[in-house]
Amino acid sequence: MEALPTDTLQSVRVRSLCFTHSQIPKLTSGVLPISYPKPRTPTISSSKSRNNAISRPRLLVRASATEFPADVGDLLGDFSIFTAAGEPVLFKDLWDQNEGVAVVALLRHFGCPCCWELASALKESKARFDSAGVKLIAVGVGTPNKAQILAERLPFPMDCLYADPDRKVYNLLGLYYGVGRTFFNPASAKVFSRFEALRKAVQNYTIEATPDDRSSVLQQGGMFVFKGKQLLYARKDEGTGDHASLDDVFDICCKVPVA
Repeated sequence: MEALPTDTLQSVRVRSLCFTHSQIPKLTSGVLPISYPKPRTPTISSSKSRNNAISRPRLLVRASATEFPADVGDLLGDFSIFTAAGEPVLFKDLWDQNEGVAVVALLRHFGCPCCWELASALKESKARFDSAGVKLIAVGVGTPNKAQILAERLPFPMDCLYADPDRKVYNLLGLYYGVGRTFFNPASAKVFSRFEALRKAVQNYTIEATPDDRSSVLQQGGMFVFKGKQLLYARKDEGTGDHASLDDVFDICCKVPVA
């Protein structure tokens, strides 16, 4: 039997990490919940690169705050989510709503291996954002006990981690959802270039962090930067593992005067 090439084997390993078969929801209606919202954002590209676990992609990315209403900060403010410890908290209480600068990373869900990789990169970058006066916030789909699993096993700081089990924030922001986006989007190929970072991040991974509501695994995430209530930067993940460049996000934050 002919041996598979090394790059093919590596691709199989990455897909087995990011697209766990048991996470695929069982559909009883006979209709796949696929949705393909058409992005209305301009296309930008970046050429400069730095050493970062989530580096600038070579592919074109979509990032703009103009797609969202000017009062999106107010709309989000009264949404109630949970701390990783299980305490309810209003979205507007996560950072200073007057002059505070915050990066809000919306993870797919706490059982997504690619999101463990992103959380690991966020943790490694936290000191850099802290030194710039920027608050780093990670929100994931699932209940607080699922968030605790990620926090304890990765590990990740509990005081930066929040749970949105009903996907209220994700729905308001119109983040992508569906089988096609989750399992078959070409943007997911970017994760192949981060295989070593992914492998390291999932050393203590457990599927137990996956939401009990398996339909939640079809949710995609995104990255947002706020100054007070004003949305400065918004990027929707096109597919699983299609994460924003943290270097780009940091550059956006550095252009904002911090009170």
